[in-house]
Amino acid sequence: MNGGHGGGGGGGGGGGRGKNKKRLRFSNIYSFQCGKASFKNNDDFSPSPIGGLGFSRVVYCNDPDCFEAEIQNYVDNYVSTTKYTIATFLPKSLFEQFRRVANFYFLVSGILSFTSLTPYSSTSAVVPLFIVIGATMVKEGIEDWRRQQQDIEVNNRKVKVHQRNGLFDYTEWKNLRVGDIVRVEKDGFFPADLLLLSSSYEDAICYVETMNLDGETNLKLKQGLEVTSFLHEDSNFQDSKMIIKCEDPNSNLYQFVGSMEFHNEQYSLASQQLLLRDSKLRNTDYIYGAVIFTGHDTKVMQNATDPPSKRSRIEKRMDKIIYLLFFALFLISFLGSVIFGITTEDDLDNGQMKRWYLRPDSTTKYFDPKDAPTAAILHFLTALMLYGYFIPISLYVSIEIVKVLQSIFINQDVLMYYEETDKPARARTSNLNEELGQVDTILSDKTGTLTCNSMEFIKCSVGGTTYGRGITEVERAMDRRKGSPMLHWKGNVREVFEDSDVTHAKVKGFNFKDERIMNGNWVNEANADVIQKFFRLLAVCHTAIPEEDENTGKVTYEAESPDEAAFVIAARELGFEFHKRTQGTISILELDPVSNNKVERQYKLLNVLEFNSSRKRMSVIVKDEEGKILILCKGADSVMFERLAAENGSKLEIKTKEHVNEYADAGLRTLIIAYRELDEAKYKEFDQKFNSAKSSVTADRDTLIEDVADKIERDLILLGATAVEDKLQNGVPDCIDKLAQAGIKLWVLTGDKMETAINIGFACSLLRQGMQQIIITLDSAEILALEKEGDKAAVIKAHKDSVRRQIIDGKSLLKKSSAGSEAFALIVDGKSLAYALEDDMKMKFLDLAIGCASVICCRSSPKQKALVTALVKLGTKKTTLAIGDGANDVGMLQEADIGIGLSGVEGMQAVMSSDIAIAQFRYLERLLLVHGHWCYRRISSMICYFFYKNITFGITLFLFEATASFSAQTAYNDWFLALYNVIFTSTPVLAMGIFDQDVSARFCLQFPLLYQEGVQNVLFSWRRIIGWMCNGVYSGIIIFVFCARGLDNQAFNSEGKTVNLDIFGASMYTCIVWVVNLQMALSISYFTLIQHITIWGSIAIWYLFLLIYGAIPPSISTNAYQVFIETLAPSPFYWIITLFVTISALIPYFTYKAIQMRFFPMYHGMIQWIRAEGQFNDPEYCDMVRERSIRPTTVGCTARKVASSNRGSKQKGKH
Repeated sequence: MNGGHGGGGGGGGGGGRGKNKKRLRFSNIYSFQCGKASFKNNDDFSPSPIGGLGFSRVVYCNDPDCFEAEIQNYVDNYVSTTKYTIATFLPKSLFEQFRRVANFYFLVSGILSFTSLTPYSSTSAVVPLFIVIGATMVKEGIEDWRRQQQDIEVNNRKVKVHQRNGLFDYTEWKNLRVGDIVRVEKDGFFPADLLLLSSSYEDAICYVETMNLDGETNLKLKQGLEVTSFLHEDSNFQDSKMIIKCEDPNSNLYQFVGSMEFHNEQYSLASQQLLLRDSKLRNTDYIYGAVIFTGHDTKVMQNATDPPSKRSRIEKRMDKIIYLLFFALFLISFLGSVIFGITTEDDLDNGQMKRWYLRPDSTTKYFDPKDAPTAAILHFLTALMLYGYFIPISLYVSIEIVKVLQSIFINQDVLMYYEETDKPARARTSNLNEELGQVDTILSDKTGTLTCNSMEFIKCSVGGTTYGRGITEVERAMDRRKGSPMLHWKGNVREVFEDSDVTHAKVKGFNFKDERIMNGNWVNEANADVIQKFFRLLAVCHTAIPEEDENTGKVTYEAESPDEAAFVIAARELGFEFHKRTQGTISILELDPVSNNKVERQYKLLNVLEFNSSRKRMSVIVKDEEGKILILCKGADSVMFERLAAENGSKLEIKTKEHVNEYADAGLRTLIIAYRELDEAKYKEFDQKFNSAKSSVTADRDTLIEDVADKIERDLILLGATAVEDKLQNGVPDCIDKLAQAGIKLWVLTGDKMETAINIGFACSLLRQGMQQIIITLDSAEILALEKEGDKAAVIKAHKDSVRRQIIDGKSLLKKSSAGSEAFALIVDGKSLAYALEDDMKMKFLDLAIGCASVICCRSSPKQKALVTALVKLGTKKTTLAIGDGANDVGMLQEADIGIGLSGVEGMQAVMSSDIAIAQFRYLERLLLVHGHWCYRRISSMICYFFYKNITFGITLFLFEATASFSAQTAYNDWFLALYNVIFTSTPVLAMGIFDQDVSARFCLQFPLLYQEGVQNVLFSWRRIIGWMCNGVYSGIIIFVFCARGLDNQAFNSEGKTVNLDIFGASMYTCIVWVVNLQMALSISYFTLIQHITIWGSIAIWYLFLLIYGAIPPSISTNAYQVFIETLAPSPFYWIITLFVTISALIPYFTYKAIQMRFFPMYHGMIQWIRAEGQFNDPEYCDMVRERSIRPTTVGCTARKVASSNRGSKQKGKH
């Protein structure tokens, strides 16, 4: 808990708001990072790194024009987030496009088309490449232009800068230089990284909102040095100059080491004096600051790294198919060239010409029988260009367009919009849409992801007595498992409450009910003095700031975390109201047991020892009205019990531990509450060391401070424990149930205690009664005894051996029940997980985990979360999805194949590092089962169809070449070739990728097992891909053979003319257009008007093109001149051939699909039958289709009911 974070009122939190703010002194409050910080450098600790490697920056404040400043040559404050500039756009963008092997191939073909090797005109070769590359570059350019517009807006913002003689004037951000003095007004953004010099408050404090940096909405309190705090007026800067020496630019947002020379004295600097670019000044009229880092040297820009590049499995397989087609292209080109070379060599035999029409006796080197090897090599190059139509030139750009539009549909889905926070779903990348339909394992955080991270104070243990009758969701789930009504503790006696008696909390953050201590009744308790100290501590030990509504007079609290807000609210509701904070005091209103009136008590705030993840506790040191110095501390049980004084009553400690365990069993988060009285001499000694540590200018400053703080937080007196509930989010159990029915495994990775995690698991149906729990822990008596002996090497060896043994035992349990229907859950604590993830053990651990229905890893660190995610991803080689809402989940999100960030109350760090952002865990159900399934199916079908249509076209080219003895003569007009992929077959496949649905969203959710089609990759397996390729080969052969045989030696029209190459090529091309477009019509499951327009429109465009292109003079249209009007359209034979060939080419696919659908339907086919026959309202039939997804070996409420039913049946069978 960073001292003083929160959105205090304008007067420093409780000091008044609006125009009547007082200038308050905050010097003594914020001890770890905030405080007087004007101490001169000292030598009590390690030497200063200033001037050394990584700490070489020198800033001449208020004198940026001096010679010394000029030679530093620091970057300016212009910031660019664009990928390109005007100069680099063309080369960089072209480089990006031609990195793709297919595009590079078409580039080489385009270049060769300008040589005599080309089988077609250079224009027809270059135009399609130009269109495809141009479309992609335009898309890139538009995206980069939008980024540039944002940059221009930011760079042209204005801020007041000291010009000369104490005069400030506005200048644009981009013109700022290192060393400039700027004045930032209230609600303004900081234009660069600034050193805070002074503010509208006397003690140079200011409030900062860092939402743009870390997503946190609570305000941070910053404080300048006391020595510069007098600089309140513009005129003060007329002659004020200082030299700052500090660390070089780096990405660490939370650390800053430096020193300042002012009036020939040296003063240490820390992160508390640094105001970061893009932060916002709040609740402070103005600040003065010196520019330290500018432009791309600022910390926010140093952190602006691209997220890890992720590619879907389908895209990777698509690349392999492209390489396969390239291999086929090279192979047929090579074979054709060999045959061509042999044939060419035989063309001239003893002066006799076999292919006389090629005039081998007088020809170029391309057909020279005397140099057949050269002719074969040149033919090989020509064939590589001609057969390039096997490679779909528009595949990549089409997929990019489709994915962008799919992402828009995800973003616009109102069923994934969370109205309470006005947060829609947001696909931050479109690269992974189809991957959403292939998720095998979900790795989830707990707090804020499965739960709300909205804490309610519900129970507490004070002086060995437990208070609070609130019933948690976990307790409800436990009682449901036991089949009993609501059970609850009152003192040491259990009472029964029916559900109807449970009342909901009316105060946010407070769900506590116990008449023994509410309404002032605590004064009648035997341990009233302990209760008084307990709730006083909750009212004082925090960094919250009160805000009073001027209209209603109601006080609300701006707190660091939901936990802290819940404690302050609980203290207020139970009679200890924190109502005012000044710079050096905290005031509370409490009930006086003697007078029975509310009285104000004021505590002088000396120090705040902040919370962090390593300390796991926070403390305040205060002086009460009687002059006593107290240290008040709250923290996790794992660090607090060891800090208690030896004279603490062991009975009280044991009782409190029992209560803490009970609370953990109920799914509650607990903190231990303790205090200690300090004598004056002890405190002075601490304060001196503490101030020395704070003022040290070293990289390990925070460690020094923690060491000093650690020594004072000892010999504490136990008061009790708090218990707050983090409720499950709405719909979490139902969502988990649906995901489990879909065959998706769920792992929970949490930092909570094992008992809490287990009980949350029960509440959301990840665990259930009767499920065998395999628990891997290092809490056995033997291990604990060995740890007390202190032999580190022996302890590590024992830990490893214990974890290995437990993993082996777990695997043997799985093997024994492999034939049965028993479900297992694996639960691992953080200490054991560290050993389980070591190289020699991690695959055994993974094998065990995969065999379990659910996995819960407790006390996991952020690094462990990322390591577990990497293990699952690499070990299973299946798609993993990680979901979390906090900064501690970032590593896990970036490591997973798909990272889902929840825009919760822990800030936006997870969202900013995610691939897709959603507001609630329950939306995962629709995101995966509906959008994921649709995107996977659409992209898979789209790619298969792309290869089908290109192979169909390529085969006709190859067969014509074979008929023409591989002479490199094309069957089609050059522009027929060029526009095949770009115009005549492009739009239907786009419509399929955007709109096609095998089943509706309703059925996707009603039959979740449908999702397994993606997990098992049945729609993009090699079998299906090769099947589509074979279909393309068949269609190409049918089209060529039937056209060639049907038109050969036949009178084509009433005048008795036979078919020439022009007519044959146009007729065959017409058949191809009909076949590939009608093949699309057969493949689509869900016809919309757009599908009809694109399919029939593509065919119509072909005929329209023939008319228009054929009307152009023959110098341009060449052999297509008037071919349709004069020869094709008047001939019945043309129309008969088109009809016959189209039907013949499509009959096998139609027959296959009809037989499969009728006798061997896939799972989506079964659901389509339900829809077609109107049986979706027949529950018996639907249950029969759905029953394959309901298995007792999975998790979720449905599996729990099935398992329970099975147990009941077995018991009846025994009787």
